[in-house]
Formats: sequence, C-alpha cells, structure tokens
Amino acid sequence: MNTLALGPQWLDPDYLITTFGLIGVLVIVFAESGLLIGFFLPGDSLLFTTGLLVTTNKLDTPLWLVCALVVLAAVLGDQAGYLFGRKVGPSLFKRPDSRLFKQENVEKAHDFFEKYGPKSLILARFVPIVRTFTPIVAGVSRMNYRSFITFNIIGGALWGAGVTLLGASLGKIEFVHQHIELILVAIVLISVVPIAIEFLRARSKAKKDQPTPSHPTDRPHGTPAEPRRGRHAKR
Repeated sequence: MNTLALGPQWLDPDYLITTFGLIGVLVIVFAESGLLIGFFLPGDSLLFTTGLLVTTNKLDTPLWLVCALVVLAAVLGDQAGYLFGRKVGPSLFKRPDSRLFKQENVEKAHDFFEKYGPKSLILARFVPIVRTFTPIVAGVSRMNYRSFITFNIIGGALWGAGVTLLGASLGKIEFVHQHIELILVAIVLISVVPIAIEFLRARSKAKKDQPTPSHPTDRPHGTPAEPRRGRHAKR
C-alpha cells in the first residue's frame, strides 16, 4: 500500500510502520502525547494506517493487543508530559523560541486548558500540536493528580483505540483501499480544522479588542503634536 507523502518520507505513516513496526508506532504515540519534540509527528494518520494494516493482515498483531498497547503508550506519554510540566513549572513560559520549540504552542495549549478545564485532556487528544503541550501545561498548573489520571486514561482510550479501530473498520471497505491517499489527507485536514477555528476566533477577538481612534487627531501617548497650519500659522 502506497500512501500519499504529506511531508518528508520519515513522516509518512506507511513508511514508519513498514520500517519500525508496532514498536515505532508506540514510540511515536508516546512522544507525541507529551514530549516537547513530538508535536510534529503524524499521530492521527499513523493510528488510522495502523488499524488499516492490521485488518488487511499486513501487520501481524491482534487488533485488541494493538489498541491496548497504543492506549498505554498514549497514557504514559501524557503522564511524562505532566511530570515534566510540574518539574519545569512557570519557567516553561519564559523559554526562548528555537527550531523545535515555539512559545506560541505553549500559550495555545494554556488557553485551551484554561477554556475547557480538565476535559481539555480529552479534547486536546484530537487536536494536533495542542495534544502534545496540554498535559505539560496541566503539570505547570499543578492540576489535581487524581483528576489528571482519570481524564488522561479516558482521552488516551478514546483517541488511541478510537482512531485505530476507525482505520480497522474502514479498512474493510474497498473504496478506502482504492482511495487511501485521499482518506489520509482528509484525516489530516479534519485534525487541523479545530486549530484553524481557534486561530480565526483569536484573530477576530484581537481585532475587536484594538482601540478605535475616536478622532483623526488621536495619537499615541507621548507623541508630540504637529504644528497646526491654519490661517493664523506663521508663514
């Protein structure tokens, strides 16, 4: 099965699974669930392709075992992110940008966490990038550990097993086999929709919050007024 390359070959789900097998899938799920370096990994399309390969017997592992291991990796990944956040604390918000770290990703996850509370650990699972940073922000905020574990397990099960089972179910449909590239593209686009919506909302809110000058002569505070050139101005 040849899938459409949505980026470098090492980000192509089919290539990753063929090269590294189930162990590679679990490592990627763990990294994307809570390690800073995992935000760019193809979690959704990877899990979907894994389920599809299992149901077509191209991945020789029982589906129930694959789902159980994926859920475990997702839960442990969030756990690692939470502990990292508790250890690093507020200093994470002061960390300078680098090629693999953008402060805006942390702020986006923080806003997401503040808006949805504990259930953000479930919702964030289905939002690329945000799902990587949300458990870290939960640790920074010192979220109650019992609540964190509860929502972490629920989110990990719904996302990890859910997307894998979706791939396994659709993998039995001939149309999916014939249009696997389009299916993977659709999954990626659907995953990005929540981010696009939040971006547009934030942009719209920023425009509304900008002060509107009440008079053409308004100027920033401290800016000297320009001399008026009227009829009585010095020529």
